[in-house]
Amino acid sequence: MSVRALLARSLPPRLVDWSLFALVGLAAATGLTSFWVGHPAGAAVFWTHAVAGLAMLPLLFVKFRRVAGRVRDRRAWDRATPLSIALAAVAVAAAATGVAWAVGVTVPLGIWTLLNLHILVGVLLVPLLLVHLRARYRPLRRADVRERRVALQYAGLVVAAGITSACLRWLAARLRTPAATRRFTGSRALDAESDVPVTSWVADDPDPVDPATWTCSVGGLVARPLELGVDDLDPTVERRVLLDCTSGWYAERDWRGVRLGDVLDAAGVRDDAAWVTVRSVTGYRWSLPLDEARDALLATHLSGERLDHGHGYPVRLVAPDRRGFQWVKWVERIEIRRRPDPRQWVEIFVSGL
Repeated sequence: MSVRALLARSLPPRLVDWSLFALVGLAAATGLTSFWVGHPAGAAVFWTHAVAGLAMLPLLFVKFRRVAGRVRDRRAWDRATPLSIALAAVAVAAAATGVAWAVGVTVPLGIWTLLNLHILVGVLLVPLLLVHLRARYRPLRRADVRERRVALQYAGLVVAAGITSACLRWLAARLRTPAATRRFTGSRALDAESDVPVTSWVADDPDPVDPATWTCSVGGLVARPLELGVDDLDPTVERRVLLDCTSGWYAERDWRGVRLGDVLDAAGVRDDAAWVTVRSVTGYRWSLPLDEARDALLATHLSGERLDHGHGYPVRLVAPDRRGFQWVKWVERIEIRRRPDPRQWVEIFVSGL
């Protein structure tokens, strides 16, 4: 069944509304989850996000066609109509920026990219939809979903969205647009010779660290707590690791430093330990499972040069297959724990403010 045939048949209005609500929820959930996915094994999250967004487009068309008359007639407006119009505009903007980024459209937005704009309007879409739902709430009825024809229409919608997503990737590769070289996360590749941009999460940008007074403590569930200074770190381990930033770029570079597993072994991790929390001088922190943390790097050098302040001097966490915001800068504390540090979910929003 073609999309044209799908739209030619009337769908129950309440089912369209609730379907849009479900798809926005799915797109928001997968979009949020995608921030934590850096390994190709999680690519299905991004594919699901794309399918949810594309499936919304024909339903939005059905919705707009149904309400167009009431919108054009100002006498038919009520208090919730302006909100509905705003919601429609944001929904179209979210879909348009997502599709544009997927096919490789580039628009100069200062330090932003279309991906950043897509995220912004996507975040704005959720509260607008919730307020709209409160104003226009109508429960779904059994009659809206019991027909076999409706199930076939929605199956066709999902299949069409999946095929469209694949076609957009094929088109980007065929036309050799910037999207052709992007990772599954949507991030674009930096030139091999270009410097790694300095980015900060929220307002996470402290004063430069004084190496003469800086120390990194190692504690928690350990037999021998440690206090490490700059001279105690022997950066002999070098790895080429890919850094994928949620700002929309990625770079594979050489990082040198100390294997975190060696530091943990020196401290003597207790048997009941399961997580390692790495904390910045700003209070920002992130937790890794113990086995994964052992393979991480406490980096002191990038591309053969000592880290500068913007990249986390004197020590930055390098966590392979994690997104850039999880690579904690300006490390001052390593804590071995039974569970992840719950404060990371607070600091991720307020660090540096």
